[in-house]
Parts: sequence; structure tokens; C-alpha cells
Amino acid sequence: MTKFWCTKTWQMQGTRKRVASFKGHTKWNWSLAWTLDGTQWDPLTWQQVGHPWEGHTEIINAIAIDPTGTLVASASYDNHVRLWRLSDRQNIGIFQHSSPLRSVTFSVDGRYILSGGWDRKISQWEVPKDAHSKILATTIARDACITGDLPTAEELLSQDIHIDANNYTSYAHRSFVMARKHAWDHALEDAIKSISIRPSSTGYISKGIALCGKGHIREARIAFDIASVFTNQDSKISHFLLLIKAIALFNADQQEEAMLLVKELAVVCPNADILGCRVVETYLHVQLGTKASHHDEAADHFITAVNAGALSSEFIQTYEDLTVVRQNDIARIILVINKCFIQLFCWDLQALCLTAHQKRCQAFFSAGKPDKALEAHNYMMDTINESAKASCLVWSNVFKQECSALCITNGDTALAARDYDRAIDLYSAAITLNSSSSTVFANRSKAKLGKMLWMEALLDAQKVIELDSLSFLGYNLKHAALHELRQQYLTPPEVERAIQWVIDAQLDNAPLRVLDTTTGLLCDREAQISAFKMSTEYKELLSSTIPHPDLDAKRIEEVVRRNLQYAMLSHRWEGKEPLLQDIQGKSVYDSELDSVGGMTKLRSFCKTAHNAGYSWAWSDTCCIDKNINVELQESVNSMFVWYHHSALTIVYLSDVPPSSKSGALTKSAWNTRGWTVQEFIAPDVILFYQSNWTLYLDDRTPNHKESAAIMQELKDTTGIDRLAVVAFRPGMDGVREKLHWASTRVTTRQEDIAYSLFGIFDVRLPVDYGERQDKALGRLLQEIVARSGDITGLDWVGKSSAFNSCLPASIISYEAPPCQLPPLPEDEIQSLVSSLRKTVTVDFASNVYTQLRNMSAPRFATQRLHLPCIAFNVREVRRVRSPAPETQFTYRVKADRLRSLDITTEETLVQFRLARPIAQKFILVHPWDRSLLELPDFVEPSDFGDNSEGEEDHGMSSSSLSHDWSGDYPGAEEVVDQGSRAFRLLGSGEYKRIASDHDIIGQVNDVRDPMDIRTIEIL
Repeated sequence: MTKFWCTKTWQMQGTRKRVASFKGHTKWNWSLAWTLDGTQWDPLTWQQVGHPWEGHTEIINAIAIDPTGTLVASASYDNHVRLWRLSDRQNIGIFQHSSPLRSVTFSVDGRYILSGGWDRKISQWEVPKDAHSKILATTIARDACITGDLPTAEELLSQDIHIDANNYTSYAHRSFVMARKHAWDHALEDAIKSISIRPSSTGYISKGIALCGKGHIREARIAFDIASVFTNQDSKISHFLLLIKAIALFNADQQEEAMLLVKELAVVCPNADILGCRVVETYLHVQLGTKASHHDEAADHFITAVNAGALSSEFIQTYEDLTVVRQNDIARIILVINKCFIQLFCWDLQALCLTAHQKRCQAFFSAGKPDKALEAHNYMMDTINESAKASCLVWSNVFKQECSALCITNGDTALAARDYDRAIDLYSAAITLNSSSSTVFANRSKAKLGKMLWMEALLDAQKVIELDSLSFLGYNLKHAALHELRQQYLTPPEVERAIQWVIDAQLDNAPLRVLDTTTGLLCDREAQISAFKMSTEYKELLSSTIPHPDLDAKRIEEVVRRNLQYAMLSHRWEGKEPLLQDIQGKSVYDSELDSVGGMTKLRSFCKTAHNAGYSWAWSDTCCIDKNINVELQESVNSMFVWYHHSALTIVYLSDVPPSSKSGALTKSAWNTRGWTVQEFIAPDVILFYQSNWTLYLDDRTPNHKESAAIMQELKDTTGIDRLAVVAFRPGMDGVREKLHWASTRVTTRQEDIAYSLFGIFDVRLPVDYGERQDKALGRLLQEIVARSGDITGLDWVGKSSAFNSCLPASIISYEAPPCQLPPLPEDEIQSLVSSLRKTVTVDFASNVYTQLRNMSAPRFATQRLHLPCIAFNVREVRRVRSPAPETQFTYRVKADRLRSLDITTEETLVQFRLARPIAQKFILVHPWDRSLLELPDFVEPSDFGDNSEGEEDHGMSSSSLSHDWSGDYPGAEEVVDQGSRAFRLLGSGEYKRIASDHDIIGQVNDVRDPMDIRTIEIL
């Protein structure tokens, strides 16, 4: 762990953790130092560079690097300070100390070495004067080469060679300078001299470059290959060497080979090395673009150069920010790439970036694509830095002027050819370049008129007049645009009518009165509309819709819906509730209403709706004027629709305390009320609230119909399946099941048990409080039978209604589920079918089918039910003993074509037999539903055998004609019909149902007996 200290306060400023660990020494490490360029240990791989420097005989305690980064001093226990040259790792000086050394450093100017040891003394040593001269000469020569001062670089390197004739590095560097000057013979001579003194990668690289310059490609490849031998298998050095080879080959007109080499390197290079590949790829494409014979080809090369990634602002900025010694890995690589390529080939990233961008712009321009050229120019100006922008400012201004002129020329051509899109784009580009000529705006206005962009054409025409107030063309264009706009615009009254139509459609399915949740005032529809039209949203909708030829119907509907949507309350009436007369003209939030019963609940409901984002709310207590019969009729018949179209229905459970556990909803009295059935199946969105107006079970689901736990509770207590609750649609299907839902519910007004079902069955009937339940229910059932022909509503057990004896007096009669017989096993069904085939002829079956098919649908007329049925004349009624309760009697009944059957009832029946007949006539009937015949026509005997299965598919049990009436099911009593129970009828010509308090079960003696199929009128 390394600790950092502030030298002013000597307070610790923090710690740092190790980021890398590398091995190389075999003993202890006492000291380390950074070189200026980060060499000797590679900070990318933390691998040692080259071989260790040898000379000391004891432990080295300290090392130091001079300010120029060219010399290294080391202090050892062997009493010596050694001075090393960093470039070639040669020991160029040894200084004797009187004791083992512990530390060493350079003076600020680099002229002296200071050392300290066990003798408690500081010794000062002078750095040899020629130590810097050789290194300095090489460094200055390199800097001169980078800046383009080749004569100075050559002179300095020659001086270095004169001082040390065996300096192979200087020969190689001078070869690079000669290559830059295209003095290829001299360059090759220096390269060969360097190699003869000491073979090295630098020497062979210089030889390869010189040979390429002389056109000796084969020998050059050999030189580069040999240079790779000196890389010590370092992949980064090898890759960099290959990049240099690619550039040299490219400059020797071996473009294809060079490009292929760079592309292959880009594939295999590690991420860090790919930067070099991008730089070289960019350079090669710039050169290819410059040499291209066609403008489009040149543009393609420059596009590739720009897209290579080496010219990105981040890449260039990283290079420019290299002002510190210890760069990060990528920055160090960029620095090395840039300096080496400048030294070897006289180009750098900054120049390369600007060249690629400018040539790309020029290529597009030369290809006659000024709009593309401007796009490339804008991209360039966004990419390059401020100094580059300043350097190319003059070029940029001239280029934009040229582009502007070409855009106008090409725009005129496109306009003449009626290529309006192209013309608009070109004129727009010219205008962007500050070509504010009235002619350009006029021509763009013409193009926009051609495209039927009337408003945009008008704006351009007005600009023409602004630039030239006397322009006849400008006024002409303005007149043309206005003429077309007048045909397209909608007048404010037209827009208002369109919005009003949507408002009316929205309110058609909304309550007649609602509460304003903000003010607490009761509002009718006119007040709602007025509030909406005063809103900012309405005014914005009006102003934004006027300019459009086609009304944005969806947007209008969305704005209207959002402003007029409402929340509904579902609750249980408890004693005194606030009525319309209590709150009319007052705010429900006013304290003067505190004494009104139920006001706390109403206020809490309004606040809850308001907090949920709804401006309007409805409660059945105070939003209906029950003194106005028309309004009462409309409200009762529309309530299901209102709940269905509500944005939210809030269910208030006054008897469910806060923090209740699961199951509390099941016990709530809310589940026993008649009106609440439609109030939770009709809405799309419901939320259940506890007595303190917090969400039930703290369930934050936006819609409790999506809460599995709550829906399961509702199913458990109501018997209504979750699917029916979530996707319920009103109608006549499932009549018996829906009546069963309401059978255990109660209402304060007995007629309401029927009225609350109007919406569920999608019927509209008059409301007549005082008619009593049996009549209200009778009218509803009569309407269901009349409209749908569904007779499952005739399936009940209980007391008959005075409205019609086939209808129940109370909804309670539907509490018992329809009588269900156990399904027959498959083998028994097959046995019965086989039996029928043997005993019943096709003609007989076809005749029965025809009679049943020709039966009319059931109907009501003046409270009389005309019921299609299969009738069985009763021949004998005789009372028998039975274990039934004392209040009930059991009668043995014999009827034509039926086996004897027993009927248990509380009613007293008249007893008779054939020997002692009576005037009254009794019959047993099986109500018939023609929908059961939706089967294929009889064609051959096998078809008849399929009747039983087909009837089961239509909701019948095994008690269909093919089974119940066959007499082939011994040992069990069968229901005459599952869809509608058997009836006991009394009368002569006009019948009434009797003995309706129990099921009547019967079996046919012989299915081959003729059937009495007819329609009977029942009172």
C-alpha cells in the first residue's frame, strides 16, 4: 500500500492500491524510476524490454534518470555510482565512493550526480561533457526530422557519426533523413553501413525503405523480414514493423499488397495495436483518393479514410493532450505512432486528418454533389479542433461559396426537370450557406408549390417580399400559396363542430350528472362541456387542429376522453346517504354539509378520485334526481354502460377494517347487494378500498382485476369466474348462470333485483317502482325469452309468479343449480346408440326430426307463454306414502309413453284414474329448444346414432331424446331435460304450471312410440 502526503501540512491524503505486478529480478528490488517514454518495462504487458544491464558487483540500492531522459545513474553496495546511456544501455562513467551507497539523483540541470552512503556524506560528481553531446545530437536530430528541418537533422547526425564512427544508430537515422530527401542511394549506403557495424531492426528498416525507394521490391521485402528477427518475438513491435513495411511498399506503387497487409493486420492485432492500423489505413486511402482518376472513386476512398476511426475527435484529442510523461497506454501508442511516422514518412495525424476531410469535400464537389460536399464539410468542422478550424478558415469560406453557387445552379436544373425534392434540398443548402438572394427563396417557393407544401411555399414567398418589397414574383407566389391554403384550412366553426361531435359521442356513454372532484360541485353535461371549453387543452386543440386539412381524429378523441373521463363509486348504502337535493348548488367539501349522513364517504370518494387524476366522479346517492321519472328511467337503464365506460370504478368496503388480511373481502356485505354484481363486472378497471380509504391488501396493482389474489376471493364468494369478471360483455348468453349470480343477493327496493340485471342482459325496459319483484322479474324474463328464445330461465324450483306460472316469483328460485345427471360412460353411450339403430327406423327418426325442426320459437304474448314442447298426457294421479316431511305430499303419476313416476310437492293435487276420470286435464311436458337441432341432416342410419353426442355438445346432458327417452338406462331416474325442468300443467285448454317446488324426473317407456310434439299456451 502506498501512502500520499501533503508537504505543506504533512497530513496523509489517502492511499493507493497496486494495479500491476511483474517479475524479473532474482533478489530484492530496492529502487525504480520512470523513463520519459515508458521503456525498459512495457506497461502494457509488464514484460521486461531487452536484457538486464550488468556492471555492479553488489546490491543496487538506487537508480535515477536525468531530466533529459537520456542518462541513468545507479548506486550500489560496491561503493560505485555508474552512469549509463539509455539509448544503447552502455556504461559511460564510473564514480568511486568511500562507502556503500544508499541513494543517487541528478541535479535539476542534469550536469551533476549527487550520491549518499554509509559514510554520512553527500558526494557530487560531474557528468562527462561528451555524455550529453552524443545523445543530445541524436535527440535534436530526431526533433528536427519531425519538424521537417532535414538539413539540420542530417548535419547533426553526421556530426555524431564523425565523433563515433561506429555509431550504427546514427547511420540508420541518417538513412531515414536521406530517404525523406529521396536521396535513395545515400540512404541505402547509410543503411548498409549501419548493418555492417551492428545488425539491428532499425538498420534493416532503413534498408527496406531505401530499397523500396529505388524500386528494388524483392530485396526490400527481404530486408523487412530480417528486421523482424530483432523484435524478440514482441507482437507489438512486429505489428509496427509490418505497418512501416506496408507504407514503404505503398510508396513504391505496391498498393494492393500494402492494403492487403494492413487489412490482415487489423484482423489479428490486439485492441491497442489496431490504432496504428487505422492510422495507416487512413493514410493509404487518402493517397489512393488523391491519385484516383474519377471523382466518385476518390470520394469513396476519402469516406473510408474518414470512417476508419483514426480521424475521430477523441483520437486526435488524445494525441494533442500528450503533455505529461506518464501517459496511459493508448496515448503512449498514439504518440509513438505519430512521431515515428513523421520521422520516417513526413506525415502526422493532424495533417492527415485535415487532408482527408478536405479532399473528401472536394471530391464530392467535383462529382457535382454540392449537398454531399456541404454535409462532409459540416462533419469536418464538427470533428476537427479549434486550431485546425483556424488553419483552414480561408479554404472553408471559399469552399462554401463555391458550393453555394453550384447548389443554386443544380437547383435550377432540378426545378426545370420538376424534381422538386432535389430542388428544395439544393436551394435549402444554398440558403444555409447565407445565400440570402430573393431569387433563391423564390425558386424554392416554386419548388414547394410543386410539392403542394403550401405553408412552406408561403413562408418563402414572404421572405422574397421581405428581401425585395417590389418583387412582383414574390407577390405572385404568395397569392398562389394563399389560394391553395384557403382550400385546405378549416374554419374555426368547422373545427368546433368536429370537436363537439366527439364530445357528444363521449357523453352518450357517461352519466347525466357528475361531481367536479376539484370544486366539489354537482355538474350536468352542459357544465362539463363548458369547463372543458374553458381549459387550456381545448384552446390548444382548437388552434393546432385548424391548419390541418385532415382532422387528427385520434388526437381529438384522446384530449376529449382525458378531460371528460370519470370515476364511479360502488358501495353499500348505509342508512342516510346524501341525496341530490342535499348537495345541489353546494360543494361537497363545504363544512355546512357536515351534518348530512354519508357525507364523509362521499368526500373521501371525491378526493380519492381526484388524487387518481380524475376531474369527474359519480355516485348513485346524489348524482340522480329520483324525483324526475325520465331521469330515473334513463339512469337505471344506462347504469351498466356508465360503469363499463368509466375510467375507474372505486369499490368502497365500509366493513373491511384497515390492514385486513386476505379473506376479508369475502365476508363483506358488499357481496350481498344486488346492484354490486354489475358494478364490478361492467368496468374495465376497479380498485378495492378499505374502510379508511386505503387499498385493500395494500395491493398496488393499477387494476385489481389483474390481481390474482383479489379475483380469487371474488370467485370464492360470488361463484363468478375470473374470466367472466375480466372480459364480461352484456347479452343473452348464459341466461341461467347470470340469474344464479343474482339469486342470493338482496336490494332495498324489491324491484331492483330485476332492474339491476337490465344492463347484464343488455335490455332496456320501463322502471316502475311499486310493481313488486315477481312482475319486474317476469317482465325481464319475458323480454329475454322473446328476444333470444332461450328457455333456460324457465329452469327453476320454487313458487310460481303471478305474472306467469312458468316464471318464478322470486330470484331465489335460481339459487339451486340446474339438475345435473352424471355423464354416461363411453361404452354405455355406444351401446345405447347401437340399440337405437336396431329398434328405430330411419323414417321414424327423420319424421321426429322434421316435427321438432318445424316447431316455432317460444314467445310471450300478453303474459302468456307459448311453449314448444313434447307432451305426455297424464292418466292417473294417486297419493302414496313417503318419508317426505309432513308439509309435503308424494303422488304416483302415470302418463302416456312414460314409466310411472313420483312427484313430491307442497301443493295438493286432485287424484284421479281412468276408472274415475275428472274434467280437468293434466299433462307432463318437456320444453323444447330448437337450437338443439343445429346438426347435419339425416342421410343414412349411422347419422341418427350421432344425435346424442351432438346434443351434449350443445349443453345437453345424457338426458337427451336419444338417451332419456329410450328406456335403456335401468336403475336410475333421469331428468326430462337439463336446459329446462319438466313441467306439471293443470287446466283444460289453458294450462298453468303446478308442483313447481321440486324436480320432476321421468323415463320413456319405448322410444318407438309416436311423440306428441306441439306448442302449448301457458298462463
